[in-house]
Amino acid sequence: MNETLLHKKIALLLGISQRQVIATLNLLDEGATIPFIARYRKELTDSMDEVQVANVRDEMERLRAMEKRREAILASIESQGKLSTELIELLRGAESLSKLEDIYLPFKPKRRTRAAIAREKGLEPFAQLLFKQQIFDIEKEAQLYLSIDKDIKTTDEVFSGARDIIAEWVNENAEAREKIRELFKEKATIKSRAFKNKEEIGEKFKDYFEWEELLISCPSHRMLAMRRGENEDILSIIIAPPNDLAVEILYRQFIIANNSTTVHIRLALEDSYDRMMQFSIESEMRIFTKELADTKAIQVFADNLRELLLASPLGQKAMLAIDPGFRTGCKVVVLDKQGKLLEDSVIYPHEKNKQFETKQIIISLCAKYKLETIAIGNGTAGRETETFVRTIDNLPKEINIIMVNESGASIYSASEAAREEFADKDITVRGAVSIGRRLADPLAELVKIDAKSIGVGQYQHDVDQIEIKKKLDEVVESCVNIVGVEVNTASKQLLSYVSGLGPVLARNIIEYRNENGPFKTRKELLKVPRMGDKAYEQAAGFLRIHDSKHPLDKSAVHPESYSIVEKMAADLNCSIQQLMAEKELRKKIIISNYVSNKIGLPTLTDILNELEKPGRDPRKSFEVFAFDKSVHDMKDLRIGMRLPGIVTNVTNFGAFVDIGVHQDGLIHISQLSNTFIDDPNKIIKVQQQVMVMVTEIDIQRKRIALSMKEEAILPIQKAKPINIVVNKNGKKIIPENDYIAQLEALREKFK
Repeated sequence: MNETLLHKKIALLLGISQRQVIATLNLLDEGATIPFIARYRKELTDSMDEVQVANVRDEMERLRAMEKRREAILASIESQGKLSTELIELLRGAESLSKLEDIYLPFKPKRRTRAAIAREKGLEPFAQLLFKQQIFDIEKEAQLYLSIDKDIKTTDEVFSGARDIIAEWVNENAEAREKIRELFKEKATIKSRAFKNKEEIGEKFKDYFEWEELLISCPSHRMLAMRRGENEDILSIIIAPPNDLAVEILYRQFIIANNSTTVHIRLALEDSYDRMMQFSIESEMRIFTKELADTKAIQVFADNLRELLLASPLGQKAMLAIDPGFRTGCKVVVLDKQGKLLEDSVIYPHEKNKQFETKQIIISLCAKYKLETIAIGNGTAGRETETFVRTIDNLPKEINIIMVNESGASIYSASEAAREEFADKDITVRGAVSIGRRLADPLAELVKIDAKSIGVGQYQHDVDQIEIKKKLDEVVESCVNIVGVEVNTASKQLLSYVSGLGPVLARNIIEYRNENGPFKTRKELLKVPRMGDKAYEQAAGFLRIHDSKHPLDKSAVHPESYSIVEKMAADLNCSIQQLMAEKELRKKIIISNYVSNKIGLPTLTDILNELEKPGRDPRKSFEVFAFDKSVHDMKDLRIGMRLPGIVTNVTNFGAFVDIGVHQDGLIHISQLSNTFIDDPNKIIKVQQQVMVMVTEIDIQRKRIALSMKEEAILPIQKAKPINIVVNKNGKKIIPENDYIAQLEALREKFK
């Protein structure tokens, strides 16, 4: 295996230098994580980001796997004594796995085929003669083979056996297979049909009972939907190009004469395609399109998950968290600013004879613990509970009442992590705690549950489970390390995603912390059992110690760079604390003075940024959101209503939006475009606040269709109408940021 050649291929494919590829692979081979490489080894990689580093790794894994297969094929053919110089060149020059397999196909061990049986009867010489397509008496030549094998009774059997051999040759011809493969990619259609008597039980696949479209234009979500229907034995799927086009390709390649042999060659070609090649290439296309659909679906899930994990945190607030319910009441928990459970109770806001008592409990808890926020889960009874809480007159006005997406909270409630922390509490209390903590810090809480349970993907159970786990774990790891982790308050689950740690070291850190008290410096981490120099190197920069003895321990400056900051401070005759606190001192730093063989401008720039805002949170500031007070249920909806909502999921076919009626509405991709944004698909994100219009309501099927065609994707506070000013001439003046008013003015103008 020529690694240098692989490096060149990766560099060319990804549009980066070979030096960047080699440096990245060396770091990965040494055990460096992707977040560490992207953050702290910019000089070696020329500031490649996490995506680029991951691409280098993935391409190298793919190429190495292909090289491994290439060597296995060469060894197999050599063991058969059929490996020629020409064949070696062909195999070495194959640039794709399919090309490799096409070349190997004639040498691949086979079961006993029709062609093999014909060869056993001695018909291969006659097949070779036919395939040359020269002029000769084919009937007379065929009769010579009647005496070769007792099982051959007629010349028709001779011709049939010869055609079987030719059909196999054609099927194993690499050039022919590549041409048919290209035809499939360009012209094949995918057809789905419902099996007889399966229509009723397969109602959810109704759209695909009679469906046909070009394979090349079939979007990933539709492909996965049809495949699910096939797996559930509701649908049958066929992928194939027009049969006449496929056969014509084979005619053009293999028919070189027009004589008595031609009819047999035509029959052999048609048989080769119908019996072997079509199904073989269809299987390839199924695998290819499934992998493509998986990749797209996994990427959509990963993008949504990233937005959710990096959602704005409310921050450390004393809060009341409520897990709503009708029949069994609402579980209420009080959390302190660090998320510690102080008290739990049950209230019954939806039973009239208990509403007064419920109000008194809430008022009492808010006063007792000086609460700042009330978090309410958005599940069953969520809006009704929110409405009730807002009617409590004696509630301090400064308390924010916020609805929280509780998707996955029930999964956490029953998890080992929840049982470990709250062994004496039932799952409803654990769920309420999770709702509150999720509002305070979505990232810290969501890492405790399986990412697939959060509900921000499409067809996540239909895609490659190994690949989706790998991708989602990488997203979680990336988000955790982007934000950074306070080592003295972090959970075991959160610590396990820090670069270089993992579950074992995370557990050891917690145990050390419990036994010895809070960490006083980053260096103290080296006392944790099994915390070696390599793990410390990878993790230290992402761990924060807010009250550390060393001022840089609360920043993202890596300990390996502390000496540089110390030199900066010494050169300015000040302390590190002064350097971090005084902007005028930092302005005096001449950054080029500190460039060395190991540290360059990218790292020095990062250090200066950290000195300005040590340990800053890259997430956006929290914005309070509220649903329309007049809408609580689907029955309250009317077509044409404009409502505020929060995007809960983005897919390849559109976006789902929570408008506060216990059922998300769908903005189909065709309804995302609008006057103000050229390509909304690139910017609409999970957790985004939007203004939507109701276009369809189907209460029976619980479906709501929404549109953003006439509303810009903007934060709600910017989308609300603003009072229009009238000047002295009576002309209306519409403020530039009042998009709804502008729209109404345009409607009036062109009415």
